[in-house]
Amino acid sequence: MGEIIIGTRSSKLAMIQTDRVINALKKQGVTQPIKIKDVMTEGDQNLQAPLASLGRGVFLEALEEQLLDGSIDMAVHSLKDVPVSMPEGLTIACIPEREDHRDAYIANGDIGLHDLPAGAVIGTSSLRRAAQLLAKRPDLRTKWIRGPIDSRIEQLHNGDFDAIILAVAGMKRLGIDEDLITEYLPEAHFVPAMGQGALAIECRSEDEAMRKILAMIHDEEAAQAVRTERLFLQAFDEGEQAPIGGYAFVSDGMIHLRGMVISLNGQTVLKYEASGERPEAVAQEVADVLINQGAMKIIAEAKQGM
Repeated sequence: MGEIIIGTRSSKLAMIQTDRVINALKKQGVTQPIKIKDVMTEGDQNLQAPLASLGRGVFLEALEEQLLDGSIDMAVHSLKDVPVSMPEGLTIACIPEREDHRDAYIANGDIGLHDLPAGAVIGTSSLRRAAQLLAKRPDLRTKWIRGPIDSRIEQLHNGDFDAIILAVAGMKRLGIDEDLITEYLPEAHFVPAMGQGALAIECRSEDEAMRKILAMIHDEEAAQAVRTERLFLQAFDEGEQAPIGGYAFVSDGMIHLRGMVISLNGQTVLKYEASGERPEAVAQEVADVLINQGAMKIIAEAKQGM
């Protein structure tokens, strides 16, 4: 195999994530030249609309087109941006070691979430986070915020928001001082998005040479955990833009999954946890319990309210 071409979004965070993948491959002894090709996606071009209104895969389509036509050999994604259903001919060949999965609350004046005055405005790009916030503080306002992480922090400091919510993983990868974080939001309530903190490396299904290379940096425990989360999401059929949270981890050979479905106004919160040895069984158990509690109705109402 000659030169390897990696496709990625052109954002600073995407480039850092891709550099990490390249460094990991080199540490495993990959000697082929590796070139980065940055690709502009619909999600990068349209920063005005809320993410939920753009549909699934807005950060992937352009990259996947280049994978399929052979312009690039692999693509590096944030896994939480990757739809459960994959295009024919493509596969997620590698899940590297997972970064911190939690959400961070950052406030002007370092004011805690429970101490914010009524009517304070919190910026978030996630329906899930907005609903989880309203469940705890229905007297607060949530407002859409888009753009790179450093831009969001700047908007906060400029006074556009009283506080914002960010993924801890992105902050760590960008090297942003964690002293900026006012609170790490408790994951028992602020259940993260499925795949949060994990990267997914996609390639052509028939490219055995590339799959063999990517296997060198594959983390099987992380892959088991995020597979469980994605199977949980899949059980809700087209619920990827709805306020659903799911986090799994592996301990002593057992998979543990916490799932949540929450109404947009935060008034109805469904949660359940289960453990087991097989991702399929654990994901289905949690999904079945939440569906029996009324999850599908909440998801349908959330779609109508988007």
